Amino acid sequence: MIYIPSRMGQLNRRALLRQLQKLGMASRADLAKALGMSQPTAGKIVDELLEMDVLEEVAEPQAENGERNGEGDAASQLGRPGRQLRLNQSRAKFLAIHLGVNTTKLAGLTLGVADQDHWPVTFDSDGMDEANPAKVWEKKLRQAAKSLGGEGFLGVVLSAPGVVDEVANRILFSPNLHWTEKTDLTAIVRRVWDAPALLVQEERALALGHHMADPEWEDFLLVDFGEGVGGAIIVEGKPLSNPLPISGEIGHTPVPGNVRPCGCGAVGCIETLISVRGLLESFSAAAPAAENSWRGLCDYISQHGVKPWLAQALDPAAAAIAGALNVLGLRRVVITGSLTELPPVVMQYLSHAVQNGAMWARFGKVECISAPRRRTAGMVAVGIDRLVVPDEKAKGSVSDKTTPARHPRKREHGQTQSIV
Repeated sequence: MIYIPSRMGQLNRRALLRQLQKLGMASRADLAKALGMSQPTAGKIVDELLEMDVLEEVAEPQAENGERNGEGDAASQLGRPGRQLRLNQSRAKFLAIHLGVNTTKLAGLTLGVADQDHWPVTFDSDGMDEANPAKVWEKKLRQAAKSLGGEGFLGVVLSAPGVVDEVANRILFSPNLHWTEKTDLTAIVRRVWDAPALLVQEERALALGHHMADPEWEDFLLVDFGEGVGGAIIVEGKPLSNPLPISGEIGHTPVPGNVRPCGCGAVGCIETLISVRGLLESFSAAAPAAENSWRGLCDYISQHGVKPWLAQALDPAAAAIAGALNVLGLRRVVITGSLTELPPVVMQYLSHAVQNGAMWARFGKVECISAPRRRTAGMVAVGIDRLVVPDEKAKGSVSDKTTPARHPRKREHGQTQSIV
């Protein structure tokens, strides 16, 4: 491959930002050394990203004895106050919207990695006018915009379930939200906020968020349980690239003998057994005298453990996960969502069943852990990757008006301000 100068510059910017995402905070010299760049090259990139208001400088942290922590750069060692770089955490730079089956959630996000999701604005998706749900959704977005504002966002990242073509910014198929298949969601978002907008498949956002929070996990399968069951694969720190815009559809693996209809149009899918709705349906049939609620289910499992009806849901899920590990050549699984809310015995059972079916467990170690949903961290990673430093070869992957703008700075009364 031949790299032209502009392409090489973008690659260097992406590499520097990813390194800073991993480190959290670093000096120019630290970044240059870690990336094998010359200090002038790293410094030029840093200055450009500071000008764009993507990075910010903060005072170097000091130890309790008053000395600066770390080696620092030459200027620090000569006595000048040390300055560290980090992704801008002073104000929200992206607007995140998660379109769920029952609820839409919104949050303004800084560029720093958040370990836990926080959605200050939510509204129900239930009860929407079936004749024109897209119109109702847009109306609710406009109401939400009043409390979120819209000035200064570099762009909007929209997370949604289903089969998502991220290049074309459209949902091809959504078993639980069929109305989104015929709706240009990013066009609605742009009408409300007049900002660049892009669409990301919800499981990919979750997987990227986990990788941002735990960079040491560079290769893993993430499986999320909730209204449905979906997965995403990270290999060498990046989402697995597929020839088709579909992957991780573990929830739509058929289970022999299961006759429950699925929203995808098939019969017997795993998610009809182990989604929140599926588990509650099985629980109601097995324990009709118990309180048929999620809390009631948790209490029942705490008292009785994994009963046969629950094992009949966990076993096929574990078999599908183990089969994916065997095909992909992975040994790590991250479980997020509703199963992590159940008593620990459920995760213990699932983990044991996955290891029994995973080929690598016969030769080495297979890890299966539970983790919180880190959707917002993943959406920030997507925004940085596709809006701040997009790959020149993939310009078509974002919707109209998504060309990243240079944000000039002006001085007023001696102060430096960003104009976005």
